Amino acid sequence: MSKPMTNEARLRVRYAETDKMGVVYHSNFIVWFEIGRVELLRQLGFNYRDMEIEDDCHIAVVDVRCRYKLPARYDDEIVVRTSLKNVRESLLHFSYQVARAGDDALLAEGETTHIAVNSRFEKMPLPEKYKAAFTEILHRN
Repeated sequence: MSKPMTNEARLRVRYAETDKMGVVYHSNFIVWFEIGRVELLRQLGFNYRDMEIEDDCHIAVVDVRCRYKLPARYDDEIVVRTSLKNVRESLLHFSYQVARAGDDALLAEGETTHIAVNSRFEKMPLPEKYKAAFTEILHRN
């Protein structure tokens, strides 16, 4: 079985992302998932903004899951690894791993599921150019 295409986005934890206990507040991991997802799209040669403007295609989150393993703290450099798990006519399913860059300790892992909709939030099929790109990375090697 081939290894899925994975994008790695690096960022540094900002002080504002931490809570009173000095660790990253849990909802920031969901924001980091989005950073990873948007960078994976860029790696494929298109960006989310153009999907919205040129094709009236929005990928709305319908499910998000995050399993926390270890805390991230202020000034940690982290790596968000994002992979596409599945694509169907109107559905995208991504997986994520968030690790500390220095020791590669797994901090969290998660998944998001998205449905393609237009600007009126009506379900629509993914435009062929995007579906083809997503399908190609799933079937590499």
